[in-house]
This record gives sequence, C-alpha cells and structure tokens, in this order.
Amino acid sequence: MVGESAVIVATMTKPLDIGRLGLWTWTLDAQPMAKSLEAVSEIESLGFSTVWIPEAVGREPFAHAGLLLGATKKLIVGTGIASMQARSAATMQAGQKTLTEAFPDRFLLGIGTSHGNMAKAIHKKTYEKPYSTMVEYLDTMDAGMFMAAQPSTPTHRVLAALGPKMLKLAGERSDGAHPYFTTPDHTAVAREIMGAGPTLAPELAVIFETDATKARTIARQYMGTYTRLPNYANNLLRSGFTEADIKNEHGVQSDRLVDAICTWGTLDTIRKRIQEHYDAGASHVCVQVLTEDFVSLPSAEWRELATLIPEFKN
Repeated sequence: MVGESAVIVATMTKPLDIGRLGLWTWTLDAQPMAKSLEAVSEIESLGFSTVWIPEAVGREPFAHAGLLLGATKKLIVGTGIASMQARSAATMQAGQKTLTEAFPDRFLLGIGTSHGNMAKAIHKKTYEKPYSTMVEYLDTMDAGMFMAAQPSTPTHRVLAALGPKMLKLAGERSDGAHPYFTTPDHTAVAREIMGAGPTLAPELAVIFETDATKARTIARQYMGTYTRLPNYANNLLRSGFTEADIKNEHGVQSDRLVDAICTWGTLDTIRKRIQEHYDAGASHVCVQVLTEDFVSLPSAEWRELATLIPEFKN
C-alpha cells in the first residue's frame, strides 16, 4: 500500500519549471567556496535558469546546494545526481525538504542509484537490483517523517534514468528524468517511454574547440571515466554503439562515439546539437562545458552560451 499511495502523491505535483537551458558543472567543486559563490552569482546574472551539481567524491551536494542557493536570488539548483548509496531514504527526504523550505521552488533533487564500483568501494554498500532498490527507496522517502518546519511549496525530484524501466519509473514517481552521457537519439526514446508530461533534462557535454584532434583529445579524457562504468556502457550498446566504439583496438573511444557524446566546434555547432535534443523531446538541456584542464571555471564559454538563452526560451 505504501508504494501505491506514494505513486499518487508523486504524480499529483506539476513538475518544477526549470527553464529550457541550464548548466551542468563539476568546476564549482574544484574552486574555493568563495570563488564558487562568485561564479554562481554570475551564472544567475547571465540568465541561466538552473545549475546542476554532481555528487561523487567532491562536495556534499545538500550543503553545496544550500550555499549556492543562498548566494543567488532566483536560480534553481539541481543535484545531478545525489546518490542513494550515500544516505538513507529518510535522510534524503529530510535534506530535500530542508532546502525546499528554505528556498521555495528553487531546489530540484536528482536521485540516482550510482554505480557498483562506487557503492562498494566508497560507500561500502552492495549493488544489487538497482531498479527494485530505487522503487523501495522512493517508497520510504514518500512515507518518511519530517517533524521540522514544512516547505510552503511542493518538493521536486528527477531520477538519473537511462534504461526503459528506470525511465518509466521516472515519469511515474518523479518530475521526470535527468539522463547523463547520452545522445539526441536517446532523448527521443526517453520521451516516448515517459510520455509528454514529465521533465526530460539531458546533460550535454560541449567543447569550444574547432580543431578536431584537440577537441577529441579533450573529449576522450572526459569520456574514459564513463565508458568504464557498466551503466553507461550498456546504455551505449542499447543505443546502437558497439564494443569497438566504446573501446577500439587502440584502447580509446571511436570518433563516431566521441562526436555523438561530445559536441565540439563553434557556438553555432553547439546550438544545433542543443536544438536536436529539443527536437527529440527534451524540455531542458543542461550543458557541461569541457576544457583542457577540467578544473578552471569556463566563464568565457558560459558567457557565450548565455547568448543562446533568448532563442531557446520557448
């Protein structure tokens, strides 16, 4: 009965309006907090609707999100993603409600099952049946007690969904899905599975570099982290890529896969790929700018991307 009632609660709330174009970035983690707060203030002033922050082995995302929200006035902060391996369902919902109460309609909780190696090595957890574990986790969240001051607005969440079952669950039990390391073709499949209503917010990695060799070198440095993870590799295989694309005879990703996952070139080239995601059914695209050192704030690139915001508002 808990599961049935939780579904009703989860589907009654209209998805949070996170706008059309956002930023996904790890680089805020890499800066001293004072510099990160200056950066997020500029991100807001540029007109971006939402900034997405990760959780892996960097900053704790609820504390980080609270600081970023406190440094801005209207910007929405989304977790991309907060790991269910890192905290209990009761703690997850308490963190979500704490931030929603403090910053109404400005916090979007992205939840994911993480990856087997991280669950075991970092969190000392088992990693079995991620789908059914997520269902139980959401049930526990939705039935959880929270005896502090209640939020004045609904809480909102999305799931880090890639495969068909998790995408369907995302549409039924949350605002929608936040797919990572995917293509416009995957966006089209996700939209078909979830239907017209839910939020669909894919991440898109971009590189402001017109030299193919340089751009693909940056892309491969980034992609190597993810192609080693079964969740992402299996999704690529489902999407029509091959084992050879994922790791060819030279031990690297094929140009075909690199160019599908990472968009490189001029602003106009990047604009076209963003539009491809919208045409495929995305309601929001969160752009991750990759640079050669992966640590410096890509402020100049963010400013250039911001010029696209008026075009993509509707």
